[in-house]
Amino acid sequence: MTYGYIRVSTREQNGDRQLVAMQNFGIQDGCIFLDKQSGKDFKRPEYKHLMRKLKPGDTLVIKSIDRLGRAYEEIIEQWRIITKERQVYMVVLDLPLLDTRQKDRDLTGTLIADLVLQILSYVAQQEREFIRQRQAEGIAAAKERGVRFGREPKNRPAEFGELLQAWERGQISAREAARRLDVSHPTFLKWISR
Repeated sequence: MTYGYIRVSTREQNGDRQLVAMQNFGIQDGCIFLDKQSGKDFKRPEYKHLMRKLKPGDTLVIKSIDRLGRAYEEIIEQWRIITKERQVYMVVLDLPLLDTRQKDRDLTGTLIADLVLQILSYVAQQEREFIRQRQAEGIAAAKERGVRFGREPKNRPAEFGELLQAWERGQISAREAARRLDVSHPTFLKWISR
């Protein structure tokens, strides 16, 4: 069997470009697995489902190595599991050198393919780290401009002062005060810490 694996990083993105590539390769729609999740690790539902299906002699097709994942060591490990342990052929459409179906590959060809895999896995992880760095810089710049993140803080009800005093005197617990104010226990604790 020939399977395809598609990954996009967020729910808003779509995998149409990858899907077309899989269909052009001749993969049936029922054999294409799609995750809309970060490539930081391999804890993805469709990837796990795909891995349960793979049998020796099957072929797994991906559009590019970064669609498999974004963590260097994990990409290398998954490649090893798929190609060595599971004895499944791998095809990376964007890089024909990473097509393990080539039986006539000599030791030099295998070495070159392994080096390319390592380099591309490294690049995928670097890109992930650059994305995180740019995101952190963007958040810091926004905070500097006064942009606030998260939900607006809840206003304290009029009864807060009275219940705070009762809590301070030990007449009621923090949980009871929160229940009477119709807020969560952590919210009440936040209010009293300010």
